[in-house]
Amino acid sequence: MTRRRRLALVGLLVAPLGANALGPASARAQETRASEAASSPEPIDPAVLVGPPGGEPLAAAALDARTREVASLLRCPVCQGLSVEDSPATMAMNMKAQVREMLARGYTEDQILSYFESSYGEFVRLEPPLRGVNWVVWLAPFGALVLGVVVVAWVLRTRAAAEPEAPALPTRGTLPDDPELAQYVLRVRELAYGWPGGTPPAEGA
Repeated sequence: MTRRRRLALVGLLVAPLGANALGPASARAQETRASEAASSPEPIDPAVLVGPPGGEPLAAAALDARTREVASLLRCPVCQGLSVEDSPATMAMNMKAQVREMLARGYTEDQILSYFESSYGEFVRLEPPLRGVNWVVWLAPFGALVLGVVVVAWVLRTRAAAEPEAPALPTRGTLPDDPELAQYVLRVRELAYGWPGGTPPAEGA
């Protein structure tokens, strides 16, 4: 066996041991990086998808600030609800670098968003544009609010209509339906108020 073959054999035997020595956490990290690298598509020349740059090239501090602004409008494809600006994933870093490169070349915000949308779909936008079915997404909360107000008003009106009317309050001349009891009421009124025969005087008298 030659020296080269012996070294190759030793390398095959040592590689699994090294992976085990790194521990499960390191192995998972390597798998994550490999998955991100495999799922990240090769960059496509923006001119092919969105045409030539439509703005002025940026540099220095203006480029850094604009990169952060545009990256915050893009969703990281491998994270849960994080923007490209906030995500620590390798794919997000690569996308942010693409944003910076395009801004430096003079591409506008709309061109950059369209470029990534053509590669990853509309999901890549943290705020979907107002078009097509997206109008439903934007208007659904307002529609639900209006519907709730209508339902509450209808329920209150229905309850008010179902409640019985309050009986009218008796006047001072009202007498019980029982004739015998009515005689006692007249007698009490005559003794208490001095009304002749217990009949109250006319209003204003």
